[in-house]
Amino acid sequence: MIRGRKRILGVAAAGAVALLVTAAGCGGSSGSGGGGGGNASGPAGNKTITVGILTDITGPAASGNKTSVDGVKAGVVYAARNGYNIKYVVGDTLTTPDGALSAAQKMVTQDHVLVVIAHSALAFTAANYLTAHKVPVVGMAEDGPEWITAKNMFSVVGPLQQTKVATTIGKFLKMQGVTNLASIGYSVSPLSSEAALSAGESAKAAGVKVGYLNAKFPFGSTDVGPTVLAMKQAGVDAFTASVDPNTTFALITGLRQQGVNLKVALSPTGYGGDLEQAGPGALSAAQNVYFQIGYEPIELQTAATKQFQSDLKAAGVTAAPSYATYNGYAAIGLLVRGLKGAGANPTQASVITSLSGIHDWDGLGLFGGRKVDINDRENVVGGAGNCTWIMKLEGDKFTPVKGATPICGDVIPGVTVAPQS
Repeated sequence: MIRGRKRILGVAAAGAVALLVTAAGCGGSSGSGGGGGGNASGPAGNKTITVGILTDITGPAASGNKTSVDGVKAGVVYAARNGYNIKYVVGDTLTTPDGALSAAQKMVTQDHVLVVIAHSALAFTAANYLTAHKVPVVGMAEDGPEWITAKNMFSVVGPLQQTKVATTIGKFLKMQGVTNLASIGYSVSPLSSEAALSAGESAKAAGVKVGYLNAKFPFGSTDVGPTVLAMKQAGVDAFTASVDPNTTFALITGLRQQGVNLKVALSPTGYGGDLEQAGPGALSAAQNVYFQIGYEPIELQTAATKQFQSDLKAAGVTAAPSYATYNGYAAIGLLVRGLKGAGANPTQASVITSLSGIHDWDGLGLFGGRKVDINDRENVVGGAGNCTWIMKLEGDKFTPVKGATPICGDVIPGVTVAPQS
């Protein structure tokens, strides 16, 4: 249950690793942001590692990204258990290019972070700066191609080649009896635009018509009236939206108000905590919607998900985990893997060298026994095994979809897409 999972995660238990919260001051330049900081006590004498979290705390992309901080908090607990003290500072991008760059500059020049954890729709606007300063970046490849080209950047799901297309989404749509798909993506985010186009190509490969395609939707907008009418006119019976939860739920509500009967509404965001934060009416709007997640959902209660929940609880996180929460947790897990190979006194160069040698990352077990080569910058399309876990919201429960937890695919030879702007 959505509400019930808050109780499951609970609050920090006695004897759990404590978090010391500090304030991260704001930088002097306009657009820079600060947030909470934290560390966890590991074995005595261990050196503290300072990391910066570059994420969208405010602005249009906040609904899908700000909970990455909760994941980092749980990751700090994991790191302490493995002998590393992690202190973090938060840089709010404000969901603007200037904000992202200013936050990154503050992390380098004032906070002196060893590593940046990036979970932002606009991380690509700070990527050149971080690369020029040879700062290792670990996070989620959700924004642009810098995760492929910049050798100091390491995505927790691999450097996604979203110009290539996998059969996974089309396979699921066909399974659900879809005949006519609408696919939506943001113009400002290259990966969002590519994901919308890729979903369309995957559907075509499965024999599903693509009646409406818009890979240039305004970033973060909930003004969906014209789009809804166009989708209705196209006769779609399904849609997938590679956008933030606020846009997705606005589209779903609009389609229902227009009497459009959808067999499938599929969203890569909105699972778990995202839905809780989406505001009044979100639970109603999300009924019978299918949600993707690139990790084992906590509803499966595997060994890895139980450990994830335990670390969230120890960190004092009471909200249900979202996709961003998973990514923040995995980012610290990957950083710890890198630190183990970076020497007793890790430097930015030694961390990059260590991370560059990882070819068998398992997402702290949350990939369901699969692994991804985080340094394969040519062939990773949909994460580990091109797999996704699909859940359906029924009442206030996320229910695993039969045959789709996970559902995996293959790369379609010769089919590519390019972002629209």
